[in-house]
Amino acid sequence: MSTTTIDGRTIHVDQEGFLTEPAEWDEDMARSLSALLGIELDERHWKILRFLRADHASTGETPTLRRVSTSLQVPMKELFQLFPTKPAKKMAYVAGLPKPRGCV
Repeated sequence: MSTTTIDGRTIHVDQEGFLTEPAEWDEDMARSLSALLGIELDERHWKILRFLRADHASTGETPTLRRVSTSLQVPMKELFQLFPTKPAKKMAYVAGLPKPRGCV
């Protein structure tokens, strides 16, 4: 298991940079991670991130893009606007969760 330092905090990550210890995540960490991706978080982002964290806590899996869209009634197009290019990976990364299954 690797570690990296973000904003002076040492966190555990996998080889792709996803946090491996969800307990190391907090909202300040999310702001730092999103800044690395060039994303400025607003309330729409927080709604998604909070869902991701809660769903992962109850299922043990990172929700897929389709699950997020269906559960929150957020159109897929909006998810791509909020987390451009690879929304499933970017949402999981900022939420401090493992990369969703099926993501390349």
